[in-house]
Amino acid sequence: MPHSWGLRARSKTLFQKEFRQHGTPSLSTYMQPYKLGDYVDIKVDSAIHKGMPHKFYHGKTGRIWNISKRAIGVEVNKRVGNRIIKKRLSVRVEHVKKSKCRDDYLARIKAGGAKRQPVKPRKACYVNVKKGSVITVTPKPYKLIV
Repeated sequence: MPHSWGLRARSKTLFQKEFRQHGTPSLSTYMQPYKLGDYVDIKVDSAIHKGMPHKFYHGKTGRIWNISKRAIGVEVNKRVGNRIIKKRLSVRVEHVKKSKCRDDYLARIKAGGAKRQPVKPRKACYVNVKKGSVITVTPKPYKLIV
């Protein structure tokens, strides 16, 4: 058999759904509110073929830059060679879910933004040095061994 290099090649297990989660998505996926600047995870729903992103972007996290009638514009970083390119995708709502990547950060800011202070320098003090207690450390002289 010839090898396939198609758009959805080698995506059998990549796009498969969880156990007992098959079928069309629930209405809550369509009713989810999204705002510009939100972080979202791209998770392809194999039941919906329209607006499906390329398999490379499955599992990637991006930021919303555009919201249209049926789709969401997501900006994702893609590594190409030795550089990182910002790619702008138009992905349907079924293939996107809100990311939890910033939840810990936002909770930490709410909990103790004022408490987090840098460590202050130690207070000044005098050190008692008795005669003969100070040792000067010097390197040993170099000797040529032939």
